[in-house]
This record gives sequence, structure tokens and C-alpha cells, in this order.
Amino acid sequence: MRWALVKVSLAVTAMVVVAFAVPLGLVIREMARDRAFAGAEREAAAVAPALSITTDREQLERVVAAAGSDDAAMAVHIPPAADAKDGQGVDIGQERAAAADIEAVRRLGRASTTQVSGGSVLLQPVAIGSGAIAVVEVYVPESEVSNGVGTAWAVLAAVGAALIVGSVAVADRLGVRMVQPAERLAAGAHELGEGRLGARVPEEGPPELRSAAVAFNSMADQVVQLLANERELAADLSHRLRTPLTVLRLNAASLGEGPAAEQTRAAVEQLEREVDTIIRTARDARPQTAAAGPGAGCDAAEVVRERMGFWSALAEDEGRKWRVAGADRPVRIPVARADLAAALDALLGNVFRHTPEGTPFAVDVHNAEDAVIVLVSDAGPGIPDPDAAMARGRGSGSDGSTGLGLDIVRRLAESTGGDVRIGASVLGGTEVRIWLQLDGRAAPERRGHRGTVRRRRPRAAGRTFNRSRSLP
Repeated sequence: MRWALVKVSLAVTAMVVVAFAVPLGLVIREMARDRAFAGAEREAAAVAPALSITTDREQLERVVAAAGSDDAAMAVHIPPAADAKDGQGVDIGQERAAAADIEAVRRLGRASTTQVSGGSVLLQPVAIGSGAIAVVEVYVPESEVSNGVGTAWAVLAAVGAALIVGSVAVADRLGVRMVQPAERLAAGAHELGEGRLGARVPEEGPPELRSAAVAFNSMADQVVQLLANERELAADLSHRLRTPLTVLRLNAASLGEGPAAEQTRAAVEQLEREVDTIIRTARDARPQTAAAGPGAGCDAAEVVRERMGFWSALAEDEGRKWRVAGADRPVRIPVARADLAAALDALLGNVFRHTPEGTPFAVDVHNAEDAVIVLVSDAGPGIPDPDAAMARGRGSGSDGSTGLGLDIVRRLAESTGGDVRIGASVLGGTEVRIWLQLDGRAAPERRGHRGTVRRRRPRAAGRTFNRSRSLP
């Protein structure tokens, strides 16, 4: 495209230059010729008054000299008088025109020009006192006729060449401005097609190509986001398998001894390893969590009671004491029921998975005007590095830990404008606090221990204890 624009510009500019420069050069040549012959006519007119008075050679020679012209450039041809005995006329100066041309001018009584060696001559008829017609011949050399014409042609040629070079340069720059964005767009498309998802193109160039670049970048971002969402979904769904796997592992542990029991436990361990492999393979993506729309959400207290009803059976098998507080009245939150259940299962599963049997735990629900806080705490060994635990995909580094459980909880809280913090619980172990914002605005923050950001907790709406397995 670049060279096509240059060629088109060259052809068009050359045609324009030729169309204007050639006629202009011809006009300049005619003007120079007219100027030269106008000067010759003035010289001839200067001699005409003298010819109408006298035909004396000496006087006419002085008149020709006084006219300011070179004697070699002017000649006067006077016909012979009627009473002349020798029949010879008077000729002053050098005669260059042919006698036939002089006679034709005398006979027609009209000025004319004729070509001679080295230039042209002007033949001007003048009536003398006797009534005869004299002819004044003025020589105009070729150098005077073409005076300035060569310079004018050179100037026109230089201007035309400058116009052509300028138009070619402008066309080349225009071509570069159009071609480079197109080339970058094509290169970006090739890179994206080869799997380099970070390929982007600068949003530069003409408006059309700039719009194409914006559309390409938007498309590439969407492709990356879609792939990330798919990988995230695979990781999250795989992580949700941990809950039934935990049940299977605990049930397998209670089977006792024997070949069938050992095979069952081995199969459960293999299944856990396969799930861990799936999660780690898909752990790099980060999806967008959409907030629930108006009127959507669930009753957090009801979900907490339901999930604790599930986990209480496992807690009884492992001899764990547990407690639920603040779940005795409805608490509406702007998240989906399944998402809250998955987040609670992830946290409670971590308690069962990473704390010894018999370790007590608690779930507290605090309700305020602008936020709902869900606390999951235990009396286990705690988490040495909370910041590292919150980093998606890192986990604790032990077998069965991928770090995706806390990330599910974090995305749930951030979908409402809240957050998740890890700290020390009153039970002596770990406390995970889920802040669910009700109005979508981030609440004021204050510094707590270990450098983590902690907010003032609302007062609990109420407490409900399991009577047979309540914490002391």
C-alpha cells in the first residue's frame, strides 16, 4: 500500500506539473518574443518622422544613430524618386531581409516579420514626403527573442521537481502512517493466534485503524478473561469436591482393618491427589466475580445452620466441640446461597483438614446496618503467614492444600465490596473474618495486630450454642 500511494502521488503530481508548467513556459516564450519586437517597433517609429521630412542619406544616418540603435541592427530602404536618372533608391544600413520581402511590405503597406540568419527582422512601412513607401528594417537577434526564457523554464522545472518530491514525501509519510498500524495489527493477530495471550497493539494511526486496534485489544482481553474464567471454574469446581472427599476419608478411616478397608483408603488418597493436581493445573486464572443484582441474595443465618448441620456429624465423629452464634434470626446478604455455602464449606473443610482431631471450632454471624461479618475460628495451631495464605494457589505447602479455598471466600466478599482477613482467634488458633458489605461501599478501615487490616465489629445479633457439644 505504501508504494502504491507513492506511485499514485508521483503520477498525479507529474501530470499536474506538466499540465501547468508547459503552457506557462510557452506563454513566457511568447511574452519574451513580443517584448523584443515591441522594442523593434519603437526603434522603427523613432525614424518615421524624419523619413516623412527628408530622404537625405546624411540626415537619415544621423537620425538612425540618434535613435540609439546599432547601425548594424537597423536599415532604411527608400525607393528611387520618380525623376531619378539612375533609378537607384537610398539604402542605409545593412540589409538582411530579402528584396522580395521588402517589396511585398512596400506593396501591401503592412508591417511584417521574417526569419533571417541569426534571428528575425521587423519590416515597418513608412510613408515619405513624395508619397512613396520607405521600409524600415530592424534586426532582432535570437538571443533577444529568447532572453529570460531559459531561466524561466529552469525555474518552472525546479518548482515542478520540488512539487513532485514533496508530494512523494508526503505520500510516503501518509503510507507509513497507514501501513505501520496495519502491520502492527497483523503482527498482533499472528501472536494471539500463536497462543501469546499478552499480545496487544498500540492504539495509533488513522481513526479507522485506531478503532480496529481498540477492538483487537478488547477482543484479546476478552479472550484472556474467558480462558481465565474457564480455568477458574475448573479450579473452583474441583475444590468443591474436597467436601465429599473429606467425608469419604473420614468414613474410610472408620472402616477398621482389612484389605477392603486399605483399598478404600488408598483409593480416597489417590482421588485427593488427582483433585489437587487438577486444582494446581488451573490455579493461575483469576475470574471476575459478579455481584448479586437487586433483590438477589440469601439468608446467611439459614445457610450457616444448614452447613453446620452437615459438619456437626463429622465433628462428633472426631470429637470436636463446636459453637454457632448469631444465626438465630434472618440475616440477608447480597450473595447467592450456593456461593456462601461453598465459602463456608471451604473454611470448615480447612479446619477439619489442617487441625488435629478434637480441635474445637466456632462460627459467628454479626449483623450491622451496613455489613454482615461471618467469623470462622478454631483452636488449632494457627497460620504463621496470613498474607501468604491469602495468595491464590499457594496454600500452606502441605499435601492437600492448594490455597484456593481462601480465594473462593475472598472473591465472595469482594463481590459485595467487602474483604477477608486472617487473624488470631479467641480460641487460640486461626480466625477468618468475612466482611460482606450490604450497600456495596467499602467500610472505614483500621490497623489491627500483625499488620492486617481490621474493622470494628458490630455487636452480635445473638448467640446459639450446641448444648451437647458447646465450647467451654
